Parts: sequence; C-alpha cells; structure tokens
Amino acid sequence: MATVIRLARYGAKKRPYYHVVVTDSRNARNSGNVLEVVGKYDPMQPRDSEKRVMLNLDLVKSWLAKGAKPSDRVYKFLANAGLVAKKPVPAQTKKHLQSEKTQMKIKDKADKLAKAAEEKAAAEAAAKAAAEAPAESAE
Repeated sequence: MATVIRLARYGAKKRPYYHVVVTDSRNARNSGNVLEVVGKYDPMQPRDSEKRVMLNLDLVKSWLAKGAKPSDRVYKFLANAGLVAKKPVPAQTKKHLQSEKTQMKIKDKADKLAKAAEEKAAAEAAAKAAAEAPAESAE
C-alpha cells in the first residue's frame, strides 16, 4: 500500500481548514479513510503565527521512515520544520527577455545617442575655446 501525507480539507465555505493526514494514495482527498491525523493547517492565520501549521513531528518522522511520501505543500511544511531538505529553486527562464535582434537594436540606438552626446559636448567645448581664444588675443 502506497501511503501519502497530504492535506484533507475541512471548514466552511471560504473558511478553509486542513488536517494533515496519512492515507492510502488511492483514496480521495476527503474520503475519511485516513490512517492517522498528524497535524493541522489553518491558512486563515497570519504567516508568522505558530497556530498556522501544527505538526506532530514524532508521528511524521515515523511515517516518513515507513515510506510515506509527502505532497508538495506538506513537503514545504516539513522543510520549514527541518525534517527534510528544502527543494532547490529552479533557475529562472529567459523567456521574459527580449530577442537578440531587439537587444541589438536597443544597443545600436544607445550607441548612436552616446555618440551624438559626445559630438555635441566636443562642439560645445570647441565653441567655448574659440570664444575664449579671441578674447585673450585682443588683450
């Protein structure tokens, strides 16, 4: 029998409350055929509240030793409790970036603007030097 540690929903409409249960993987979420209730999860509590996730760590350890597999959400709870290692965060994809062609156009435009700014600065410096040179020679 493949056992899993997962959430079973209780509570009223728009007021969820979950039990962390150990059950056969073939059972429905709220079938009632649970082997053991090992904790509770109340998502309505603030994130830093101790009452948000309450686990019986001894029971969880024994079920993990027997081969029970936690669901993704329960795995996060166990990782925060220090029973299992946290899963690595995958690298962000590059799909949000612009294409190479667009990046080249943006770079070319920036280069043109920088070159124009340099030329303008050089022209202003030359004009300033030319304006100062005749004034010095007149003296």
